[in-house]
Amino acid sequence: MKQGARGIVFYLAIIIAIMLVIFFVSDARKTDTKYTYKAFEEDLNAGSVSSIVITQNSEVPTGVVVLTFKDASTKTLFVENVATVTEMLKEHNIEYSMKDVTRQSFFTATILPMLIMVVIMLVFISIISSRAGGGAGGGNVMSFGKSRAKVTSQQDNTTTFKDVAGLNEERAELEEVVDFLKDPQKYTRVGARIPKGILLVGPPGTGKTLLARAVSGEAGVPFFHISGSDFVEMFVGVGASRVRDLFNEAKKNAPCMIFIDEIDAVARRRGSGLGGGHDEREQTLNQILVEMDGFGVNEGIIVMAATNRVDILDPAILRPGRFDRKIFVGKPDVKGREEILKVHARNKPLAEDVNLETTARTTAGFSGADLENLLNEAAINAATAGRAYIKQEDIEKAFVKIGIGEEKKSRVVSPKEKRITAYHESGHAILFHILPEVGPVHMVSIIPTGMAGGYTMPLPEKDEMFVSKQKMLQNIMVSFGGRIAEQLIMNDITTGASQDIKQATEIARDMVTKYGMSERLGPINYAGSDSDEVFIGRDWGQAKSYSESTQALIDEEVDNIMNKCYADAKAIIEENIDVLHRCAELLIAKEKITREEFEALFNRDGGPAPEIVPEEPHTPDSGVTEPAAPAAEAPAVPEKPESPKEPEKPLPKGNDVIPPEGPIDPYKPWNM
Repeated sequence: MKQGARGIVFYLAIIIAIMLVIFFVSDARKTDTKYTYKAFEEDLNAGSVSSIVITQNSEVPTGVVVLTFKDASTKTLFVENVATVTEMLKEHNIEYSMKDVTRQSFFTATILPMLIMVVIMLVFISIISSRAGGGAGGGNVMSFGKSRAKVTSQQDNTTTFKDVAGLNEERAELEEVVDFLKDPQKYTRVGARIPKGILLVGPPGTGKTLLARAVSGEAGVPFFHISGSDFVEMFVGVGASRVRDLFNEAKKNAPCMIFIDEIDAVARRRGSGLGGGHDEREQTLNQILVEMDGFGVNEGIIVMAATNRVDILDPAILRPGRFDRKIFVGKPDVKGREEILKVHARNKPLAEDVNLETTARTTAGFSGADLENLLNEAAINAATAGRAYIKQEDIEKAFVKIGIGEEKKSRVVSPKEKRITAYHESGHAILFHILPEVGPVHMVSIIPTGMAGGYTMPLPEKDEMFVSKQKMLQNIMVSFGGRIAEQLIMNDITTGASQDIKQATEIARDMVTKYGMSERLGPINYAGSDSDEVFIGRDWGQAKSYSESTQALIDEEVDNIMNKCYADAKAIIEENIDVLHRCAELLIAKEKITREEFEALFNRDGGPAPEIVPEEPHTPDSGVTEPAAPAAEAPAVPEKPESPKEPEKPLPKGNDVIPPEGPIDPYKPWNM
């Protein structure tokens, strides 16, 4: 910013100087506009003029008359005709002299305009070059092809493996790299070659960049960090030049590490996409291939890269000798999540009721970045409440906000919409409770949250690597719970189940086309090797590998699965219609119920379902809707024969919610 300000001041000074020169040159030719021709005649008649000097202009017959009075004062007059003035002077017998036509000097007429143009051109070129080369760090046009890598020295990089949690196996693989950077002779003595390149593969937010920085910090070597997009420019050849400069700088600082983040931006498969490829990107990739295969084995340079799309990388860069080793950095398990939470809670004061172990068990599918965001939101909640420490309720509130959205208690909801939402969520909750593969219910709410009018939150009891066919079918049944409840009670349907239907359809179609769970079609994959190949630039579009008759059979199987699940779910809800009424009435009264309150509704001795009565509209001030009559009070929670499992805060499976990153896939394991 300081250099930019200095440049602006310099350019302004030049412009002001040019304007001053022009002003003084033009000012020298100015005449006294207050002295008139009539005054000139009066002075001649009065005899107060002692002498006159007449200067002829180049525009004949005009000129400039300089009068000298007897009191030694002077005045200047511009005249239209010099000859008329001379005749008047002769009549009054006044001495005068004539000067030649005024001509501009060679400097003023020729040199000065050229200098002005040169200065303007230099200023323009300086501005363009500073903008073009500023990002490259050099500040001039000659640095356009220089590397844009950010260098972190040993003193600046304080990240170590202590800052990396939940990635024990990945860290163990990288400890060999650290040992090589510290003592390369240990490996070269026995003829070993450390991998030249290490590719970190995994979903976003799992800690790939953190791992690379920790390796450099543990080894105590310079760390070159650059993004793959920094190589690609509009001009062909610039990216290749930056690659050469990057590796030259790395050789000067060896032993060191080069980390290329999002390498898929520059290392995509060559010759792909519309038009046959991208010349600049492919030349940059070719230069990376040459550099990685060209520098010596013992030079102490290790290249690490990160991507979440290893499937679109060029095969040449994945071969041994370039990226020899691929390390998958996945989402952490329950133990890893607890370790990550402890790392991010180091600088956060926690209350005594905070249980990070419970939070870790109930955040299945969260990445390291998600967990850091969870605690950060909890800290914001604590600060908003005026507390200097974080309580468990802050974490739970942040959990709902991240998974579904902020609760909008001030929104006015009509009694009709509230009743529809209550029955809709009650239908989901009943199926979650009865079906063995998808429950149990942790919380049900009809408070508008995010984009949804309410949500039913299940309780995942453990991380799962595989999903059974039975669980997929039960997930489809749960998705239909809201629509079925609306149809049974309201004798009508709404658009509230649109996301439920979308999720159910995706599950059923994947069961048939991807997982081979159809008895009629058999264990055959009809989804193709890359269902989204049109988006990664491999082809212009998708090509089906099966006939139209097979497509019709697929549609028929999907339809059979959907209809069967709908019928089974409807039968369960009809069998528990009394629970549906009691749950909906309890939700209308309290707006949010817990697991214990919901499970108590299945007590058959609790009497008939309470009569549905109209309720008051949602009050914006309090955010809580009171029941319209005492009949809507929640039934008492009876004692259970066994103490229920400690309630845990699960990952929301919002059946009516589209989360910020897209619809939740209820049958896809969260840790995969």
